[in-house]
Amino acid sequence: MKLTDNITGLQHIGIPTKDMDKTKAFYQSLGFEIALETVYQGDRVVFFKLHALIVETYESDQANPVYGAINHLSLNVLDVDDVYRQVTELGYKAVEGPAQLPYWTNGIKYFTIEGPNKERVEFSQYL
Repeated sequence: MKLTDNITGLQHIGIPTKDMDKTKAFYQSLGFEIALETVYQGDRVVFFKLHALIVETYESDQANPVYGAINHLSLNVLDVDDVYRQVTELGYKAVEGPAQLPYWTNGIKYFTIEGPNKERVEFSQYL
């Protein structure tokens, strides 16, 4: 079996945290549901699910809330202006955008917020 036939898609994105309670509140406020909550080797681990997207968060004393190799995770949305309104009503501020980029056929419109672990969550609409 070829490698590309064996890989079926993105399984999850892992983000370490020093504050699981803030992390849970952040992702749940964005509409993610808790798919699994457990403890592994004394550390809390939570998997959040929104449609087909899974975000794993895990407690770690070595969590380093700075930008790393993964700059952001992007959520596809149908109406970015409506999502922007809802997210700002939740008290989150855009750290980037709203802005448009000339990607794909007609471009995209997006904005980005920052989570409690310095992870960036982008909301992006194909135009």
